[in-house]
Amino acid sequence: MKDFFRRLAPRTLRGRLSLVALTTAALLMTVLTVVFNVMVDRHLRNQADDELRNRAAAAASTVDTRGSRVRVLETAGDQFLDANVWIYSGARVIEKPPSATAQSPLSRAAGRLAAQKRHACITAAESPGSVRLCAQPLHDKHAVTVVTALALGPYRSSADVLLLGSLALDAAMLVCTYALTRLAVGRALHPVRTMTDQAMQRSAVASAERFGAAEHPAELARLGTSLDALLDRIRTVLRHEQQLTGELSHELRTPLTRIIIELDWWRARPRTDAETRATHEVIAEAAQSMRTICDTLLHEARESMPSPSKAPGTTDVVLVLGRLVEQLDPRVSVKAVVEAEDPELEAGVTPAVLERIVSPLLSNALRHARSSVAIRVRRAVGAVRIDITDDGPGVPQTFLSGLFQPGRRADCADGHDGAGLGLPLARRLARSVGGEVSYDRGHTPGARFTVTLPTG
Repeated sequence: MKDFFRRLAPRTLRGRLSLVALTTAALLMTVLTVVFNVMVDRHLRNQADDELRNRAAAAASTVDTRGSRVRVLETAGDQFLDANVWIYSGARVIEKPPSATAQSPLSRAAGRLAAQKRHACITAAESPGSVRLCAQPLHDKHAVTVVTALALGPYRSSADVLLLGSLALDAAMLVCTYALTRLAVGRALHPVRTMTDQAMQRSAVASAERFGAAEHPAELARLGTSLDALLDRIRTVLRHEQQLTGELSHELRTPLTRIIIELDWWRARPRTDAETRATHEVIAEAAQSMRTICDTLLHEARESMPSPSKAPGTTDVVLVLGRLVEQLDPRVSVKAVVEAEDPELEAGVTPAVLERIVSPLLSNALRHARSSVAIRVRRAVGAVRIDITDDGPGVPQTFLSGLFQPGRRADCADGHDGAGLGLPLARRLARSVGGEVSYDRGHTPGARFTVTLPTG
């Protein structure tokens, strides 16, 4: 049964709201119609009782009780008074309508009403048609009671007309309620349909337009604001994914290039077993480096922003930096040296993260330096500071504002195929572990980048 009614229910929100409004209006109008018609029926009955009392008062004025016997005086127009009027002296009828017999239903009802000897009204249902009777005692020694009768047909007709009119009005009101509700709900949901069409016709994620920019009612404005916030989060996630993809390709380029170079060199001519083993070792080392890069970047992407108070590990800074310098291509003419005031300084990061932070900075320094790159490690307050300095031309002043923005390069025609992701990656990784990467604008000549990491 529940499934049956569920299938009959409208599918759209507009139809459901219209049905709810129609049902509520129908219940309310039913109650109002019943109350209205009950009040109308009571009002008409009271009018009939007032008319009967007036007739009884007029009939009582014709009763003479001054003598020993009760007499009914003849008056002008008494034919109107005689119609449906009974006058009793005790239980004896001294006046009755000419057309009424002693055994007629109205006469019997009038006799029972007069026997009560008090003011009372009844509706004689056993008589043909509906007739209202009222008894009016005169309170004298003869116990005279006047009973008047009135046909309720005209009053019933008025009540029936009012009932039919109220039912017709209810039907018209229900139709108008349903139509106006559908119209109002449709207009209220128009912005929602517009949002849906916009989302289907264009990429709401990529577009700069927002749902909350237009004028909407308060509820829809809040919905638009929520959708805009959701779209912004989606755009952030997409940018993060795109940035992660670019960073992976950027970081994997160097070890992949080493593998390609070694394979090309090994294929160029026959090699000895020792040379082959050396090539295999280089390829294995590069492959392991690629694996480490992937693990580091994917772990950072999953964790996003780990708490700086929880160091993910400790690293011998000088040892890692020395290993990076040793892995440099020996054909590079620029000399790189590591200088440390304390050879046992430890940073609160893993070796892989430290390598990924320093590698882009070291690569940039080697590419732009004229002859040397200095890597200086020293202790700061609660941190380890690594300065990477080169003797190159430095960063152009016009490019300083976009130095750490992804995809920005100072000179796209310098022959380097980088994507401009190294410096943003280094800063993001450093910040993810509670550190920072900055550029010293006051250093001359050359460029100096500073990595600050929490101590281990």
